[in-house]
Amino acid sequence: MTRSSLLAEEVVSVTVTGQVQDTGQVQHTGQVEDTDVAGALRGLEDGSSSVRLRAALAVGTAPDPRFVGKLVERCAVEPEFFVRDMLTWALTRHPVSMTLPEMLREVRSERAQARSQALHTLSKIGDRRAWPAITGTLLTDADDDVARSAWRAAVVLVPDGEESALAAVLATQLGRGERETRLSLSRVLVELGEAIVPALHDAASHPDPDVRAHALATERLLRDPDTGFGYAIEEAKRVVALGGAGQEGP
Repeated sequence: MTRSSLLAEEVVSVTVTGQVQDTGQVQHTGQVEDTDVAGALRGLEDGSSSVRLRAALAVGTAPDPRFVGKLVERCAVEPEFFVRDMLTWALTRHPVSMTLPEMLREVRSERAQARSQALHTLSKIGDRRAWPAITGTLLTDADDDVARSAWRAAVVLVPDGEESALAAVLATQLGRGERETRLSLSRVLVELGEAIVPALHDAASHPDPDVRAHALATERLLRDPDTGFGYAIEEAKRVVALGGAGQEGP
């Protein structure tokens, strides 16, 4: 085992209980030594994904302001999904006053993974002050991972009364991508509830049959949440093929 992994594990064993306070400070019952911090930071860059995972767990278990910058940096480049998820969890363990500005900066990054992970983290933080950062550009980002993260963040952060406007933007993405992307969009739209109905009705007359089918499937899911997406989309495709959904029949 490398020295960095040993030091990362030592951080977990430190008797520290970090709690986020309204003051924006992290209060501890113990003290995180400089050597422990240095070891955990090195662990986040270790060549082994299991070491990086343990290091992310360590810094979330014992939150400290000195970890935030490296956590943000690793989110933008970490190749392993489970490690990225742990990095996000570790960030949520730190004060919002420290993490929110970092995330708002990262959503404007040129690196797609940085944007996607920052949006994912914002959805977990759940602070509606981030809402203005969820722009139409992000909701229609050319990268599917970024767009999906933006959709999920938007439905968490949208202020009361803004649901219809959000639904109208999201409806422009109907028919986009492969099954995973379409399912993700449908789930988000369903979470918005009745606010999406007018936009779905408009999309049901779209000239693109994929858009029409996706709109019909999403409305089916809204009306009957127990319907599986696969069944809903296949049924919608049959309706569209027969000239339904606002199209003139043969």
